[in-house]
Amino acid sequence: MRYYIIAGEASGDLHGSNLMRGLYDRDPQADIRFWGGGKMNEVFHGHQEGTGLVRDYKEGAVMGFTQVILKARSFARRFRDCTSDILAWKPDVVILIDYPGFNFRVAEFAHKAGFKVFYYIAPKVWASRESRIRKLKAYVDKLFIVFPFEIPYFTRKGVDFIYKGNPLIDAIDNSKAMSDTREAFLERTGLPDTPTIALLAGSRTGEIETMMPVFMQFADMLHALPEYSGYRFVVAAAPSRPASEYSRFVGERSYVSVVAGESHSIMRFSKAAVVNSGTASLECALIGTPQVVAYASAPINFLIAKSIIKIRFISLGNLILDRFCFRELMQFYFTPENVLQEIRRILEDREYSDAMLEGYSEIREKLGGRGASAAVAAAMMEELREQR
Repeated sequence: MRYYIIAGEASGDLHGSNLMRGLYDRDPQADIRFWGGGKMNEVFHGHQEGTGLVRDYKEGAVMGFTQVILKARSFARRFRDCTSDILAWKPDVVILIDYPGFNFRVAEFAHKAGFKVFYYIAPKVWASRESRIRKLKAYVDKLFIVFPFEIPYFTRKGVDFIYKGNPLIDAIDNSKAMSDTREAFLERTGLPDTPTIALLAGSRTGEIETMMPVFMQFADMLHALPEYSGYRFVVAAAPSRPASEYSRFVGERSYVSVVAGESHSIMRFSKAAVVNSGTASLECALIGTPQVVAYASAPINFLIAKSIIKIRFISLGNLILDRFCFRELMQFYFTPENVLQEIRRILEDREYSDAMLEGYSEIREKLGGRGASAAVAAAMMEELREQR
């Protein structure tokens, strides 16, 4: 069968690559064409010849409402390119992975053009823009959800879905970081053998510009304390961004390093982490590193988001537990002083950090076992057979 997959972000590229492995394993004749990134492209070239990657997700990543407006023309052009390509290629199914701003438009087009549409990793309608549920019902043949708290929500809303667990467990457990040694990690990155604090600012330009200045002020403050003067702060640069986007904020700080493409290992071998809200926070929980989550954006973006977001927590881990497992510092509370206070508590209060790790175990348990990506691939193929 012919599968057309669209992923618009780094996390979508990761989950798309694991889904592709599952599809190839169960359908040796699978022909896949996709919008994604390097991870999906690597899987494709391990199973097919030719060119499967139509467009790299790095070309379209934006953050916040203002950037979306500024890039409206680019979005329109990419949408035209995508829909034309779908029509020309004629897949058996269009599989959309998260990325709702773009993928909802594709879903409507593909449905009206007569293609089967699967949506993998539900858009966060439970957080905001609940009106999009109407579009899910109208344009999506089957929704594949990945969080247990979504089960009662979509059941109440009457949306047809399948739940097979969360693919991030496989992504983490299969990551090279989980079999890595500290010695190999230090040799590979050139980092000194000192205690480290992980700093994850995100992968989008707007996130980096917002988070990094506060991260650096926090690093200065902790480094100035005699008992922490030997600590190193390691900025995990996303592979989709040049390291220079992060390092330009570091300046002459000899105690701060920027390392690209090693996020999981950086988390694993750090004493604590300061994490931009998003998938990285859940990754940190599954890896087992105590953390504090931070989120900030331009004031206008924050005010707009605050007016439409309905959830109590901004972190997936806290949402899964429906309580605070780790602290969230949002907007005006995201200050170097507050980050310093929380990191010191993590490092100095063993009872506090142990309770956080117990919460991590509960998060993993609630997400289910391994094999979610393969199970979703099998469910998708079964759905296609039934709908033929």
